[in-house]
Amino acid sequence: MANIASIHDIRADGDFAADYAAFVSGLTLDQMPQTVVAAAKANLFDTLACATAGASAVGVGDLKALVTDWGGKPEASIWCSSVRVPAHHAAWVNGMMAHARDYDDTHDGAVLHAGVSVIPAAVAAAELNPNATGADLIAGIVAGLELICRLGVATSIGIIESGFMYTSLFGHFAATAAAARVAGLDRNQTINALGVAYSQAAGTHQVTRDAALTKRVQPGFAAKTGLISVALTKAGIRGAQNTFEGIDGLFRSYLRERYDPDALRDGLGERYEFLNLSYKPYPCCRFNHTAIDAALIIRRELEARGATVHALTARVNKQAFEAVCTPVAVRKRPATIVQAQFSLPYTVACALHNGAVGLRAFTEEGLRDEDVLAMSSRVNAELDAEIERNWSRNISPTQLIAETDKGLIEARVDVPRGHPKSPMSLADFDAKLTDCLTISGLDWPGTAVTTLRQTIDELHEARRGAAILEAITR
Repeated sequence: MANIASIHDIRADGDFAADYAAFVSGLTLDQMPQTVVAAAKANLFDTLACATAGASAVGVGDLKALVTDWGGKPEASIWCSSVRVPAHHAAWVNGMMAHARDYDDTHDGAVLHAGVSVIPAAVAAAELNPNATGADLIAGIVAGLELICRLGVATSIGIIESGFMYTSLFGHFAATAAAARVAGLDRNQTINALGVAYSQAAGTHQVTRDAALTKRVQPGFAAKTGLISVALTKAGIRGAQNTFEGIDGLFRSYLRERYDPDALRDGLGERYEFLNLSYKPYPCCRFNHTAIDAALIIRRELEARGATVHALTARVNKQAFEAVCTPVAVRKRPATIVQAQFSLPYTVACALHNGAVGLRAFTEEGLRDEDVLAMSSRVNAELDAEIERNWSRNISPTQLIAETDKGLIEARVDVPRGHPKSPMSLADFDAKLTDCLTISGLDWPGTAVTTLRQTIDELHEARRGAAILEAITR
């Protein structure tokens, strides 16, 4: 078996892979401010909460049954169950489970989800490594979250133009960084593992246009890649070394060299980009969230005036218009849960009619609510030149205009709830977990929320990183 650590002709010193591998391999909790440790724990809590809701989501049971039938070494756990399978298969299912309800975190500037590839990979790696402590697991989570967020903010081409979903495309590298740190890989091994991940990296935006269930599978593919890349590296399989900025590296081959190299490296180890992650108060595409917030404002005004809505117009940027407003007929009357998750008209209608947008809105029963669908049919969308000019790459603000029998009512929201500038409270997160547990289809004890909260709060002191699983095993 070849030893990657002993290979002396690794030539990645000018590539971001070398810079990031040096950061990852030396990363410890002692180097991090407490705010960073707390943020990693918050992401772990939120991702596991989302996974409990995903346990009953369409497609998750099918993938779980498939990998269970395949069998193999019982290395790691499929969350919310007692099933153990090979670690890469566990990460695959858990990644899908965490993303299935579209309730997971978002970086509003990078337009991607971070935790759904990183957390499953890091936790599975902790199960594989009996020497991995809770502190190691947290360090791995930080390594993965920081990489996916830095790749995202450094990339200037948006997902609509590139055609890639950065959640999964960048998630392959983030999951690998997380698993590498938890596994204890050194700098050269981590460079190599990132190169092995590059040979597997993918993730298309077409899945959202086609409302495909593979939308929720893609982060699982990324999580799986993290475990495979580390395993192949430990087995001596050499991967690409100049993964990101090589002649045929990620940024040229996938992203037309539309990136800022300084944004990749600026303040690495001192400034943590993943602190800018947002957390979702609504289980649907983040492009809908400013519109939902605006709709809730308008709903309160409608009640105050005793007014009735005749029509609504949402003004957004191009990314939001293409992702959640077109095709118009599909968005106004979604036929599937994925279509509903990516529908601005439907989610605005839910907010106006129900005063909330929760998990029940994205069930077969919810999709048959004719009152909501009637309201959805009255919601139109337009491109807004000012919003496009100032927020073309980011999550779009929404200017929502309601035509009512008492005149026009307008609301504009630039910063969606859950953003660091408009954060969710600890009570909000606990309520979100309760919402997720309720729809999971599983029997949870009344102490489930406090147990998970306490387990994560104490994780930095845990002798075994895999101890986190005790809080979510059924």
